[in-house]
Amino acid sequence: MDDFAKQLKVPPLDPNYFILDEDRINIDRMAKLSDKHPINILITGHQGCGKSSLVRQFASYYQRPMVTFQVGLLSEAGQLFGQQRLKDGETFYQSFLFPKAIRVPGCVIHLEEINRSENPHALNELFSVLSEERSIWIDELGMVGVAPRVIFFATMNEGVEFSGTDEMDAALKDRFYRIHLQYPPVNVEKEILVSKTGITPSLATDILNIVSKLRGNKQTPIDISIRHSLMIAELIAMGAPLRDAVIYSLQISMDILESLLLSIHVETGDTEVEPHRYERYVPPDYIPS
Repeated sequence: MDDFAKQLKVPPLDPNYFILDEDRINIDRMAKLSDKHPINILITGHQGCGKSSLVRQFASYYQRPMVTFQVGLLSEAGQLFGQQRLKDGETFYQSFLFPKAIRVPGCVIHLEEINRSENPHALNELFSVLSEERSIWIDELGMVGVAPRVIFFATMNEGVEFSGTDEMDAALKDRFYRIHLQYPPVNVEKEILVSKTGITPSLATDILNIVSKLRGNKQTPIDISIRHSLMIAELIAMGAPLRDAVIYSLQISMDILESLLLSIHVETGDTEVEPHRYERYVPPDYIPS
C-alpha cells in the first residue's frame, strides 16, 4: 500500500481559479472536519462552471493526493472494487484502483458524474464506504476500510438536458454535504479570461457582451458555460477574429447564430464578411508527388 500511495500525485495549483468566498470558508471547515473522520462532498452546478476543477484545486490547496473515478464507466455492482477475469482458462479476481485509493490517508476520491452510471445498482457498494461505518466486506479482498482524513467528492450535472444521467438516489445523496456552484459575476469571468488566455481586457469585454446577450435572451436563454467563454478566448488568443471564435466555439442553432453575428458586426464595426473560400488542407512544405 505504501508503494501505491507514493505513486499518487497532488494536482498542480491553478493560480487563476476563483470561488465564492462563503463556499471557500465552508470548504475550509469541511477540510478541518475531515481531520476527525472521512467526509463526503457533492458538487453540483451548471456544466462548465468548474466542478471538477474545484476538486483538483481543493486537493492542491491542502496538498492531498487525488484519484478520479469515472462513474459513467460502471455497468454493474462491484466494478469499483474489482472484477472476475479469465486467463488461460482460469478465472481470477482482479482488484481495481478504488479499494487501494480509499485506504490512502488523506486521499481525495473524485467520483465524477456520479449520476451517470449505466446501472443504478452499480453504486450499491458506495453506501457502505460513505456511511458512518466507512468499511465494506468484499469476499475476495476481505474487510476494506476507509483511511483517516479521506474525502469523497462527487460531481454531477442535473437536469433533463443531460442525456445518460439519472436522479441521484436519495439515500446516497443524503450522505453528502453539498456545494452548488454558480457562474461568477461578469467582472470575475473577465479576469478569468484575461488571466488564463492572455487576451486583452477589451477583447474579454467583447466576448462577455456576446455571452451575456445569449444568457439573458428573454425568449430562449442559452446556457453558455465558462468553459465555452474560455474556448472563444483561446481561439482569439490564437489570432481568430471574434466572429470566427464564436462560430467555432458555440453549439447553437443557425437562426440564433445569424442574429448573434449581426450583433457582433454592429458592436465591433466588423461589417465586412469574407466570402467562403476552400483551400487544400496540406502542410505548407508539402510537395505533390
